[in-house]
Amino acid sequence: MTEILNATQRHRSLKNDPAKSTASRPSSSTPIVGNTVKLVAVDSGCHATMLYNLTHGCEGADTLWDYMGYGPFSNSDEMADWMATCSASSSAVFYTMIDCCTGQPFGMASFLNIHQHDGRIEIGNIWIAPVAQRSTIATEAIFLLITHAMDVLKFRRLEWKCNALNAKSREAARRLGFSYEGTFFRHMIVKGKNRDTAWFSITQDEWPRLHANFKTWLSPDNFDQDGQQKLSLSSLNWPGTQG
Repeated sequence: MTEILNATQRHRSLKNDPAKSTASRPSSSTPIVGNTVKLVAVDSGCHATMLYNLTHGCEGADTLWDYMGYGPFSNSDEMADWMATCSASSSAVFYTMIDCCTGQPFGMASFLNIHQHDGRIEIGNIWIAPVAQRSTIATEAIFLLITHAMDVLKFRRLEWKCNALNAKSREAARRLGFSYEGTFFRHMIVKGKNRDTAWFSITQDEWPRLHANFKTWLSPDNFDQDGQQKLSLSSLNWPGTQG
């Protein structure tokens, strides 16, 4: 773990300069639309059954919920009830990820810990069906969230937090360009177990370079005729690394 986390530390200087936030609060009332994916308001009536079938009783589903604060669900009705609470949340803004080619949902994510005055926000509650993991649509979905937070809503700081034992989430943060900031030990109790939380972030001065890297990676020119990437996003965001 130490090797991975140290590899995601980018030099930052301490600042005491004047600052003002102009950040706006996110809303799921308007879809966030990309080239291959769109993020829409959670609709348990339309999405629950399909998402349940994609995340239960299939290969890779057993570990999907290990580090989440909810799930797995007993049936699609139970998942629909949980999704309804997401829709009604006043503290977080949830989205369903939709594949534009098929029109089918493949995951969820949210904005949370929204602090407009300070200009900081977190993306979390991110889970993607096994069939869509490590795919272009999954990467673009996260890119849309980050772009919306930094370029549209004008937040100064975007956070990513995960269980420090969740190697897949830590690796995803690294690949996406987030910098590791430290671990909060004995931070939370989740499903009756201790959670030490690893913190990552992207700041407004880092985002233009990372944005360009995402555009380079998502470009059709970055994939061969078999759909294999030519340049990895990790190598773009962290020159000299692999993966």
